[in-house]
Amino acid sequence: MSSESSFDIVSKVDMQELSNAITQAEREIETRFDFKGSKSSIALEKEELVVGSDDEYKLKSVIDILQSKMVKRGVPIKNMDFGKIEGASGGTVKQRIKLRQGIEQDISKKINILIRDSKLKVKSQIQGDQIRVTGKSRDDLQAVIALLRGADLPIELQFTNYR
Repeated sequence: MSSESSFDIVSKVDMQELSNAITQAEREIETRFDFKGSKSSIALEKEELVVGSDDEYKLKSVIDILQSKMVKRGVPIKNMDFGKIEGASGGTVKQRIKLRQGIEQDISKKINILIRDSKLKVKSQIQGDQIRVTGKSRDDLQAVIALLRGADLPIELQFTNYR
């Protein structure tokens, strides 16, 4: 069996799971005593979350609740890009959170360098916003996955199309 094996490195936010996490977070906020009568909200607008609340302290609590629900549903919180907290109507505050989909060029280059420096017998190739890794040995491919899981990267990676 000398055929090459490969897998793709991607970074995606599952929008359905994110939507479920938002629903769960909203439910928890509705039932919590410390949020009674507060104007807290979480809205998903395309690739962006808009979180609002009465003040910065409550806003941070809303984000904490949302992140805990995201983690439970396997939605990567590393892919959240926080904007600055800004004033909103009625004395409330809001914060925009961009959701990074795909692997940006500079991060792709870092990943390629990590793979190359590992001296494993694999090839990695950037394909748009993902990276394809190929090699003869499945053990080497497993080693690349382990290497990247241990690397301190600013985004969450998933490994797909393993064959």
